[in-house]
Amino acid sequence: MTFDNSKTIINLRIKIFGATVLLLAYVVLTYVAKVIKFPLLGLGDTAWTVILVVLYLIGAFLPMILNYQYIWFSDEDENIVLRYFTAGIVGGKKNTVEINKISFAGFQIETKYFGFSKTLILYQRSGQQTAKYPPIYISALSKEQYKKLISALKKYSPAV
Repeated sequence: MTFDNSKTIINLRIKIFGATVLLLAYVVLTYVAKVIKFPLLGLGDTAWTVILVVLYLIGAFLPMILNYQYIWFSDEDENIVLRYFTAGIVGGKKNTVEINKISFAGFQIETKYFGFSKTLILYQRSGQQTAKYPPIYISALSKEQYKKLISALKKYSPAV
């Protein structure tokens, strides 16, 4: 099985771009063209600007806080392969984890921020020891992709 969450990441970037355009249009219409008249709903232009900028910053930086990552997963060969990179405003370093199915020692899911941020930690047997990989943030996976990933990893995990 192979899947990725590219649609989620593309939609995220389109939404951030759209929010940027709308914020800039608001600033131009309010301060340059003076088309929008204030007070609007009882608030002045400064209050509206502060509210909109705060909402924009929350929307733009929330994916960075939750560590949204592009993830490509495959278990079709003799290896379990995960490719991932940070997908916020500024992209991150591309990483790959490749574990032979025979040496796969299990996985662990950790959640933070009331379940909004999920991390996947993979383990691999290396001789007599078990190696732990750095966490992979899987918050940007859809529910269906999350279920597919967990069921695939459970299939290759050793019985406890």
